[in-house]
Amino acid sequence: MNPHFRVAFAAAFVLFPFATQAGEVNIYSARQPELIAPLLDAFTAETGIDTRVLNLNNGLVERLRAEAQNSPADVVLTVDIGRLIALKQAGVTQPVESAIINTNIPAQFRDSENNWFGLTMRARVVYASRERVEQDTITYAELADPKWAGRICTRSGQHPYNIALFASIIANEGENAAETWLRALKANLARVPTGNDRAQAQAIYSGECDLALGYTYYVGLMRTNEKNPEQKEWAASMKVLFPDATGRGTHVNISGMAMAANAPNPEGALALMEFLSSARAQEIYAQTVYEYPLAPGAQPGELVRGMGMLKPDPLALETIASLRNAASQLVDRVGFND
Repeated sequence: MNPHFRVAFAAAFVLFPFATQAGEVNIYSARQPELIAPLLDAFTAETGIDTRVLNLNNGLVERLRAEAQNSPADVVLTVDIGRLIALKQAGVTQPVESAIINTNIPAQFRDSENNWFGLTMRARVVYASRERVEQDTITYAELADPKWAGRICTRSGQHPYNIALFASIIANEGENAAETWLRALKANLARVPTGNDRAQAQAIYSGECDLALGYTYYVGLMRTNEKNPEQKEWAASMKVLFPDATGRGTHVNISGMAMAANAPNPEGALALMEFLSSARAQEIYAQTVYEYPLAPGAQPGELVRGMGMLKPDPLALETIASLRNAASQLVDRVGFND
């Protein structure tokens, strides 16, 4: 073994040096522990199975690869279709055959080979100034209209959130049409793409732009932010428009789960995954993270319902994932971030 790799491998265990306990389910999560704590508490109360969580916002794939057969991870939780696909392509997940999960999770939101499954969805919507934007409906195509010149803000075109949206445009419209659209969207930008989705809301509040691309769940996070109350003002200054709500539907992305390839407790992992897929669990999760549940009949929280009705684009997320490289190349070709 390469000595540098051996040191890195040993260091990985220093970060989270626990021994797997019988019956316990170990979770590697890209979401903050407090966001999934209510969900895991409900699972333990129902099943008696304890859980332990390692928060890994970065380096999740690398960690699982380095640990290989010695990994304590049973279940992986993360967000964004690109990250779920990356887990599968890295060979750090395994197929899960479960009629319960397949019944609870619609086919467009799960891997065709059962390596990953969606749990909640967030919509890539348009944030619009309440003061300066009169209309209450919009389409993605309309963002290319010259009437919005100098009035739109967004984060980097290469960010996974925007890459997924652009991939969906390619899938629905074709690459040539998507390029024409993206060039026109770039021409309408008020500034060079920068910041995160919250920064786009702040830019609307400050008057720097009138429209912005952002995810629905950030609206909930801002409206309830007691630590940084100025974000409540940002959120109050804008309304949420669901693009193509009367057409093909709004582009959505997901949070999701997968069973680790070398799960030491696959039975417990399956029990947790089946629980997470249930309507009850998805409602708990969705309310905590301000997202929309996927299970038929499950309802989002009151704050999310107040944003409006979501009609998701029926495009399979695997299709979107397959076009991510094309979307990334398109961003560079049009100089979107320049």
